[in-house]
Amino acid sequence: MKNILLIQTGGTIAMDTSPHQKPTLDTSKWADLISRTLPDLSEIARVETQRLFLEDSSDINRAHWAELASFIHQHYHHYDGFVILHGTDTMAYTASALSFALQNSRKPIIMTGSQVPMSSIRSDARRNLINAIEMATTELPEVAICFNDFVYRGNRATKISIGDFDAFASPNYPPLAEIGLHIDMRPTIRQPNGSLQLSTTFSDAVFLLKIYPSLNPSFLRKLPLDHTRALVIEAFGSGNFPIRGAQSLLPFFEQCVADDILLVITSQAAYDAVDLSNYESGRRALEMGILGAGDMTTEATLTKLMYLLGRHADNDTAGSLFNKNLAGELTK
Repeated sequence: MKNILLIQTGGTIAMDTSPHQKPTLDTSKWADLISRTLPDLSEIARVETQRLFLEDSSDINRAHWAELASFIHQHYHHYDGFVILHGTDTMAYTASALSFALQNSRKPIIMTGSQVPMSSIRSDARRNLINAIEMATTELPEVAICFNDFVYRGNRATKISIGDFDAFASPNYPPLAEIGLHIDMRPTIRQPNGSLQLSTTFSDAVFLLKIYPSLNPSFLRKLPLDHTRALVIEAFGSGNFPIRGAQSLLPFFEQCVADDILLVITSQAAYDAVDLSNYESGRRALEMGILGAGDMTTEATLTKLMYLLGRHADNDTAGSLFNKNLAGELTK
């Protein structure tokens, strides 16, 4: 029987729902709920639990990513797999960050949570937890999200629903596994190509800009970008943005390039890939040296840039590595 470390970081799964009370994070109630669930889990694996921190996932940041990656690395040789309980709102960000921070893991690192607190009768928590523990006993060398009977590569997943149990999707990459009467492992699993590498330095010198019709470029000129090293532009379609008349964003982008800010274009459309060669605006962007994010999610795009900028002091190096597939986040 395999040894699994269950790591609690907070989120809805850990919340207490009492009558006439909104859900709140409650450490003591969570420990009790887990202790009542563990007898069932013991049929799957030897499970040890550890509360690393207890946060609403909206408060999770790069410091938590570093702490979590370091903790897994510290205990890596003592367990066969890891399960992380985490809030759903930023789970895809944390999963993406961990995929860069812990490259070439040969052991499963499975993230899960729930849409309804474990203390509620009609919760999806128990099902997700049992599935995640079972996936952590398999030969799955990936940072993955296990939710509603599907397992997705962490840096390919994004949250798609607030109120449905089917909370996540992987728009541009098929699931790694589907859980039914049996676990259907898919041939899409990525094998490590070296030894485990730990990197916990993430830069926060990144800004995300969402393009919308009638965006006033004068607003952008007032943005304090003095300490920004990279700007992610969430554009239309395959990477389109206004280039005509007073609404043109070209002057702002040209100024950013002149200020040595790394520009990356991703798409507001979840499916398929950015291709800057398709239309005039994209081609103008390419001429300026702006990068396209391909079929990466916005979560993977941001965390990958934070990872690269944390490791490299110059933007040229970070930019040259951005379009390389580092942890399965990009189709090449």
